[in-house]
Amino acid sequence: MKTISKWIAVIAILFSANISKANDSVVTEVVSTELLRTTQSWNGEDLPDYPQGKPELVAVKYVIPAGQKLGWHHHDAMNHGVLVQGELTIIGLDGQTKTMRAGEVVVEMVDSIHHGENRGTEPVVLYMFYVSQKGLPLSVPHPEIPMK
Repeated sequence: MKTISKWIAVIAILFSANISKANDSVVTEVVSTELLRTTQSWNGEDLPDYPQGKPELVAVKYVIPAGQKLGWHHHDAMNHGVLVQGELTIIGLDGQTKTMRAGEVVVEMVDSIHHGENRGTEPVVLYMFYVSQKGLPLSVPHPEIPMK
């Protein structure tokens, strides 16, 4: 499974390199910048062990309009992503919050209910990478929890 983690890191770096704004200088050599290395989600919880079985890697681009709130949900699969535009505030069911800004990497909570909000004035563009298994949903909604 360590190979999967390395591939996810490579994919994240490639996506962030392709979507970041380039300056006018000419690039003459390969530059590798590690964006993240962690065993914890954004709120400090330890990530779970990999599940047994064949992995399914999923990459998703999300665009969240200004003022939009995502519903309460949780993830069964580990995932992380790169925020490339805007600001996204993530709120845990316990009230803990974290605001992510363009260029930052987020590691989502696993099996913990949370939601996201774009409290900014421009759309959020977020690339997320999931280490999942075939048939496993990327997120599980909790519509029974009211939004504030």
